[in-house]
Amino acid sequence: MQQKPSISSDSGAKIGRICERPSWVFPVALLTRAAHQLGAAVVLAAYLLDAIPGPPMAYLVLALVSGGALLVTEGMQHRQIFRELVGIITLLKVLIFGAAYHGFLPLQETTLLAFVMASIAAHAPKKIRHRLLL
Repeated sequence: MQQKPSISSDSGAKIGRICERPSWVFPVALLTRAAHQLGAAVVLAAYLLDAIPGPPMAYLVLALVSGGALLVTEGMQHRQIFRELVGIITLLKVLIFGAAYHGFLPLQETTLLAFVMASIAAHAPKKIRHRLLL
């Protein structure tokens, strides 16, 4: 696997190093992302709509396990993921969602904040999403 050095964006900010992943990782990452979106959608609906007392444990586990797998597959390509904006947002999202789940923060508001943060980070332009912050 060959690493490409950090490159600069048009604004001069550095973007994290990337590396080629094995070819089998891409389809696995796509299926994992689909599973994560399914689990996350049920968790979001359960917490925001109050239709059920909480998310079914299977969907919560699906969201957590697939989210961890996504971090691994993204980390295989983006070698500095936790120094980039998207990685920092992911860590922050996990921390605040965990705090809400355990009762330290209001559950509905924090869940909504975590999902909005994830959406913004996921859909930001590549040069912003993978910009090195640390």
